[in-house]
Amino acid sequence: MAGKQFPSVARGRPASTRCLLAGAALLVLFLVAYYFLLLSPSSPGLASPSSGSAAVTSFLASLDHFLASPRPSASSPAPGDLDAAILAEEEARLYGDPGGAWPAAAVPLRVYVYEMPSKFTYDLLRLFRDSYRETTNLSSNGSPVHRLVEQHSIDYWLWADLTAPESQRLLKNVIRVQRQEEADIFYIPFFTTISYFLLEKQECKALYREALKWVTDQPAWQRSEGRDHVIPVHHPWSFKSVRRFVKKAIWLLPDMDSTGNWYKPGQVYLEKDAILPYVPNVDPCDSKCVSETQSRRTTLLFFRGRLRRNAGGKIRGKLVTELKDAEDIIIEEGTSGAEGKAAAQNGMRRSLFCLSPAGDTPSSARLFDAIVSGCIPVIISDELELPFEGILDYRKIALLVSSSDAVQPGWLVKYLRGISAKRIREMQSNLLKYSRHFLYSSPAQPLGPEDLTWRMIAGKLVNIKLHIRRSQRVVRESRSVCTCDCRVGNTTRMF
Repeated sequence: MAGKQFPSVARGRPASTRCLLAGAALLVLFLVAYYFLLLSPSSPGLASPSSGSAAVTSFLASLDHFLASPRPSASSPAPGDLDAAILAEEEARLYGDPGGAWPAAAVPLRVYVYEMPSKFTYDLLRLFRDSYRETTNLSSNGSPVHRLVEQHSIDYWLWADLTAPESQRLLKNVIRVQRQEEADIFYIPFFTTISYFLLEKQECKALYREALKWVTDQPAWQRSEGRDHVIPVHHPWSFKSVRRFVKKAIWLLPDMDSTGNWYKPGQVYLEKDAILPYVPNVDPCDSKCVSETQSRRTTLLFFRGRLRRNAGGKIRGKLVTELKDAEDIIIEEGTSGAEGKAAAQNGMRRSLFCLSPAGDTPSSARLFDAIVSGCIPVIISDELELPFEGILDYRKIALLVSSSDAVQPGWLVKYLRGISAKRIREMQSNLLKYSRHFLYSSPAQPLGPEDLTWRMIAGKLVNIKLHIRRSQRVVRESRSVCTCDCRVGNTTRMF
């Protein structure tokens, strides 16, 4: 027991006993030494780790060798600004080898592209092309229908790249496979946005039902319940009438509206889906353009677009009231057509900052127009999720401002005027570097949006396989619904 004193055992024994004990102790020491000799790396019964023979399997032997051979530290302390150091390392990997994977992948992502009937694919593309010049068909909010289709045409760009002859493709991180058993991912090339805008309502719904049946009848869909299938639903209204039947698939989205106005709870979340940028409406401002327009950027803040929107877009009306009389700030109602495009493009190229508030949804095509115009976006959309954010750091190219701050009298103007010239130059330089990530093209370019889309999906692959295999082995009585949706609320902070 604690604190109790025991008499010495040795002191109470005779000398002859002590001698016997000493002899026994020497014998034990001899046996222990012989035991360790047998276990030493030089003994014939044990292979030396450096000899290339059998590996050490004894914990004690391995531990003895480990402790006898101290290893120098291979770690360094964290730098003063760990976040900045990590970002620098990520950029070095990203831009150091444009043709390589990020992070490095042993094999490319293997995609099987369904050969769907032409009424879901080519017929819709031809319908769009043949009716493109009919610009009088306006949507309910006054936007030209074909322009809306065009800015959500991510389905075309991805499909065009995947189906191009391999000799003409530049992307090495993703390949098309011809056999379903070789595929990591299955791509559904249905043009949901074209059908929504260019078909009559009932005709569109009927086509949606036909496409749904065609897809869900496929053996690969039935095997995974769609978990490894990619479907483009980039316009918030597209495929809406049948979405509930494909909610386990990977959706390609413009954003994730957490208010429930556009997507039902449980339909979209970052763990499963991918955010893709809109197709810009303005011509990109390359390095020569940026150099030529630098001295002409005299407007502090520019916005041209719809001044009144619904849902989260109501912030626009409040911002108009706050900013309409401010000096060096231009706030204009947008117009459609070539003249509207030219006015927006010229305004952005003459401005330091471009306002990017929420529209009917948290996202707006105006954000990507600003990026490719070299105009620093001022994002005011508290629920916004951004494309490729697992790869790109938007703090380097945009200012993210909370709605509550932006509508305070005088706050936004004071904040923008307080940004140093050095920081503005850094952000403008980053915009020029980042613009490639938002320009869809044919052929698709390394580090372009098509490339980054597949990189983001490749990062989900292990988790996709986990859920597929889990769904295949659960029994009726088990808890078959996994709730790890990774739906974390996005609270915008000011940077």
